[in-house]
Amino acid sequence: MTRRQTLLGLLALGGAFVIFVIPFLFVLLNAMKTAQDASQLDFSLPERWVFWQNLVTTIQTRDYALLLAYWNSIVITVGAMTLLVITGAMVGYIVQRRPSPVTRIVYMVALSGLMIPPAVVPTIWLLQSIGLFKTLNGMILIQCAYGMGFTVLLYRSFIATIPRELDEAAIIDGAKPWQVFFKVVLPLLKPVTLTIIVVQSITIFNDFTHPLYYLPGRENITVQLTLYNFQSQFVTQMNLLFMNILLITIPPLIVFIFFNRQIVAGMTSGAVKG
Repeated sequence: MTRRQTLLGLLALGGAFVIFVIPFLFVLLNAMKTAQDASQLDFSLPERWVFWQNLVTTIQTRDYALLLAYWNSIVITVGAMTLLVITGAMVGYIVQRRPSPVTRIVYMVALSGLMIPPAVVPTIWLLQSIGLFKTLNGMILIQCAYGMGFTVLLYRSFIATIPRELDEAAIIDGAKPWQVFFKVVLPLLKPVTLTIIVVQSITIFNDFTHPLYYLPGRENITVQLTLYNFQSQFVTQMNLLFMNILLITIPPLIVFIFFNRQIVAGMTSGAVKG
């Protein structure tokens, strides 16, 4: 490794430390302080450590709204990821294996979710007309629709690296089309599936705008919306606000730390094999 590469690596690590680590340490420190100390908004150590008290108060606020928010966010994330993985893999498989004008149109429609900004008012009207506005099921469909482009893109690229001979051999052995997909192709998609699950689940769990638009009402609150409520309710109690930030930041952070290698492997495997 040359001196220039070493310098660039150190600069990258320093930039990552400033952007990601320092803000997290700032939140962690202030979450352990009293309201008076946290109002100073600095990196000083707490004069009195009140981490447990802040934790209990934050959880109990608004009749345990944070726990309800966690439940709603988990339901939305799990439901949306289930739909994304199954439908995204199917669409990616058909688009890649059966190229035609129809499949190209389907592919462009799927990718449009990555380029076209959300149309809030028409989406609300559509959800109201089918009875899914202000429901978790409606939110699951919304998250699935907006994540479909990224999902299909990755699946299509990865499936292109799987030899068609595997499909043909399974068909010769008497397998039906759905058996070829579920028993032959889908098990080979594990690397890219793990990537999609990790990236998309973090995105959905941390989403703020879609629940704000399509899930009004206290019973539909999600973890990111608790920040909005805390900011208005505890504007003078920054320690509780920082504790709330900490509680909704740790789960995605843990997922990313443990699965970051799978993310890189899934994103690059198609390019390497191709």
